Amino acid sequence: MDNRNGLSTKAYLLKKLREAERSVSGSELGKEAGVSRVAVWKGIHSLIEAGYPIHGDDQGYRIIEKEDGDFLYPWEFGTNEENFHHWESTDSTMNRAKDLADKGAESGAVCIAEKQSNGRGRQGRNWDSAVGGLFFTLLERPTCSVQDYVRYAMALQCCAAKVISTITGQKAWLTWPNDIYVDAKKIAGILSELYAEGDRITWLTLGLGININNPAVSLDMVNCASLAGRECSRRQVLSAILAEWTALKQYGVLEGSVAQLWNQAAWGVGMEVRYSPQRTGVFLGIDEEGRGLVKTDNSIEQLSPGVASLRFV
Repeated sequence: MDNRNGLSTKAYLLKKLREAERSVSGSELGKEAGVSRVAVWKGIHSLIEAGYPIHGDDQGYRIIEKEDGDFLYPWEFGTNEENFHHWESTDSTMNRAKDLADKGAESGAVCIAEKQSNGRGRQGRNWDSAVGGLFFTLLERPTCSVQDYVRYAMALQCCAAKVISTITGQKAWLTWPNDIYVDAKKIAGILSELYAEGDRITWLTLGLGININNPAVSLDMVNCASLAGRECSRRQVLSAILAEWTALKQYGVLEGSVAQLWNQAAWGVGMEVRYSPQRTGVFLGIDEEGRGLVKTDNSIEQLSPGVASLRFV
């Protein structure tokens, strides 16, 4: 009898071994999973090769030491396994998501890498992507016009900030246009790319890099581990962000006032900023098109996120 309830063989075996307080025989696992003992053996050895501390003897199989809970393999995500794509190393998860989009992958695909050799930030900048960080790209196929794509980027930024605040116990703030800071130090950044036919988006990729357990590379950066005082689970962070993302979509937030949601968590609203070598004003937050709003003596300037940047003074 197959008791997997939609789980793959590896996912089911891992679940049973984590739940068990004793060794479980291959025949017992095979009977419950509805697969042969050979399939169980192959699944177990695949998990061992992936780094899981599983021991096998005459009594069966068991996990022999506490796991760190930080694996990001597709089977760690239960019945959603087929949506996850994992690389030990790649140039950029944005590139891998684009490849999937070009091959017709459906909305909801997630590309994850343990490290990136060419992680990308805005305007061609490099994003340091050392082992221990969380680097992933989400593929979406929204039914919206090109000008509305920014709603998705802003919403995912909000999701990430909320989860970082929960995990670390310290308030994470959104900064315009695409970063997340804690205590004036950068902890995460988001990047978006799209392909459109006419005015309609064909696919949209949203890349997110978060400093989790990887060392901060400069004094103006920080990671979740140092804020929380312990190592943090990347899988827990990713799962929580995706759960927040799903909730926003289900409740239609992406079709409502995303700017209002973003502004509630924004850093610097009401503060003086410099937005060109000679011009200053008061930052008012963003509008629904993601433009930064700066009040001057004579008007309210609408700044494009792809062109302008702000410096608080």
